[in-house]
Amino acid sequence: MNWRVSIGSIMIAMLASTQTFSEPQRQPQAMIQAENRLAVDVELVIAVDISYSMEMDELAAQREGFAEAIVSQEFLQALRAGPIGRIALTYFEWSATNHQKIIVPWRLIDGAETAEAVAAELMKAPVLRGSRTSISGAIKFAVPLFEQSPYRGSRQIIDISGDGPNNVGDPVATARDTALQNGIVITGMPVLTHAALLGPTDIDHIDHIDRYYEDCVIGGPGSFVVPITDRGNFKEAVRTKLALEIAGRTPDQSPATSGDKKPRVLCTIGEKLWQQRWNANTPAANNSVMSKPAANKDDALLDRKIRGICRGC
Repeated sequence: MNWRVSIGSIMIAMLASTQTFSEPQRQPQAMIQAENRLAVDVELVIAVDISYSMEMDELAAQREGFAEAIVSQEFLQALRAGPIGRIALTYFEWSATNHQKIIVPWRLIDGAETAEAVAAELMKAPVLRGSRTSISGAIKFAVPLFEQSPYRGSRQIIDISGDGPNNVGDPVATARDTALQNGIVITGMPVLTHAALLGPTDIDHIDHIDRYYEDCVIGGPGSFVVPITDRGNFKEAVRTKLALEIAGRTPDQSPATSGDKKPRVLCTIGEKLWQQRWNANTPAANNSVMSKPAANKDDALLDRKIRGICRGC
C-alpha cells in the first residue's frame, strides 16, 4: 500500500508508530551470511534528479539536505533503533536515459563517525546538471546496484526525487514494476516548487507531480512520498524522509490511490508533452509514420514506442 506523507507531525508519528514494512521475498539471516555479505538493516539507493528543470539553488539544497540528514539526530536515532544498527547507502544523480553518475558508492553507516564521513564525501563532488528526465532510466540503473552491493539488507529501497515526469526512455511504470518484482521498495520526493510557473510552453513540469509520483513512480510495501512544496523545506523534507526509511515506519496517514485503480495522472504524460513540442517545432516532410526527423536517437526510439511500432525495444 502506498502512503502519502506530509511534513510536520511526521517525526512524532514515526517514532510512535509500531507499523513496519513487510518483508516479502526476503532471504533469511542464515542465507544472508552465507552470501558473505555483511548484514545491514537497509540497503538504500538515493537517486537524485539533476535535470535542467531543477534550479541550481535547488540542486545545492538537495545535496546539502542529504548530507545534513545523514548526520542528523533523527537519522542516527533511527539507525540505532534497527535490529542490527547499521545500514548501507549509495547516492547517484541522474537526468537522461543513460546519464547517471554515482557520487557516493556503497558505504556502511553504523554511527556518527561513518555518517560524517559519508556526508563529507557527498559534499566534495561538484553539482552538475543534465538534459531530459528519465525516471525509468534512474530506476533501471538502481536495480542492479543491489546485486553489486557488498552488503545485504532485509529491506532494499530506492529513494528517488525529481520535479518533472519521465519524458525519455522506457515507460516509468514498466521500470517501477520490474523493481517491485525484485522485492525492492520505491519511495519518492516530488518537488512542487515550480507549480506557479506552469504554462503552455513548460513541458518539464506538470500539475500534481506529487500524484504522478504516487501513482506512477513509487511502490512496494510501505512506500510513500514526502512532497517538497517550497524551497524553504528542502532540508526538512530530506531529513524526515531518510529517518522514516531507516526506521522502517509509516505514520498513521490516509492511504493514497491503491495500485489497482487507474492513475490520476497519465503515466506517459511526460513523453506525450515532449513529443507534442517536438512535432509542433519540426516541419513535416511527408505523411509517413516517421515523417518528422528526430533530434537524437532517444527521440527516434520514443517516437516509435509512442506510435506502437517498437514494443519492448
